Amino acid sequence: MGKVAFITGILGQDGSYLADFLLSKGYTVYGMKRRLSHEHENNIKHARDQITLVSGDLLDHTSLIQCIKKCQPDEVYNLAAQSFVPESWAQPVYTGDVTGLGVLRMLEAIKEVNPAIRFYQASSSEMFGKALETPQRESTPFYPRSPYGVAKVYGHYATVNHRESYNAFACSGILFNHESPRRGMEFVTRKITNQAAKISAGMATQLALGNLNAKRDWGFALDYVEAMWMMLQQERPDDYVVATGQTHSVREFVELAFKRLGMNITWEGEGVNERGLVDGKAVVIVDKKFYRPADVEQLVGDASKAGAQLGWKQRTSFPELVNMMVDNDVKMLKSGGS
Repeated sequence: MGKVAFITGILGQDGSYLADFLLSKGYTVYGMKRRLSHEHENNIKHARDQITLVSGDLLDHTSLIQCIKKCQPDEVYNLAAQSFVPESWAQPVYTGDVTGLGVLRMLEAIKEVNPAIRFYQASSSEMFGKALETPQRESTPFYPRSPYGVAKVYGHYATVNHRESYNAFACSGILFNHESPRRGMEFVTRKITNQAAKISAGMATQLALGNLNAKRDWGFALDYVEAMWMMLQQERPDDYVVATGQTHSVREFVELAFKRLGMNITWEGEGVNERGLVDGKAVVIVDKKFYRPADVEQLVGDASKAGAQLGWKQRTSFPELVNMMVDNDVKMLKSGGS
């Protein structure tokens, strides 16, 4: 009989891809949905009849115990969080409660119901923030630059503490930025591809962005969820950086997206006065209201440990990722989506 997995955040990008991956491995998949959640189920609608959703909330310890008792999982993947970094500045206490303390609540629930359950925590490259070395690896000190990053550090060390204090099989994947056609519209990558598609189709005229010079290590979410699974199949639990080892700026992302649509951008101005022109028309403008209070200029990961110990490797290149997202948004607009 196949294994049973319980995924929090199953309705999001990573959760839905992980569900697909585990179903292909013969798993029985349960996912947690908040009782009062208004989130749509578009990301899992293609596999809805294969997934069982149960009510729970990272803010409610009792509900997590009930979820684990009901699902009886072999593996728990904690992907739920308040995961939009800019929003963490507007809701810092809520972000800390869900993204930080929520991890501890889940770990305690597992300890109470069945300590043999294997646990995966979705850590983040945002924990490195103002990185003290480049590239960043498992031993790099954390220096978070947002309430989200601070909360992720708490969840990360809660996981380490349970592993070392209670002999829990608890792993953290320190994943660098990973995107896909299932990425939420509030994230800058999806904002770029969706708005570029609309501009190309004559449905919009401009794309407003913040810091174009911010650099990230961008990969494909489907490649990254495989690493999550790999971590829980090892003999011993550990923490791993998952990244491509290459950085690209927001500006590069924009240029590739418009190029895919047959529009080449030229730039004029500098900083907050900068504009991206296509045939003399400003289709991209920089607006300082999209700048973060404390920004992270560059993050790039060293995934050599994951490669050596897990056998994980990146399969999708940066241009392939951008093209995939643009093509999806073009297709979605043609079918009547937004």
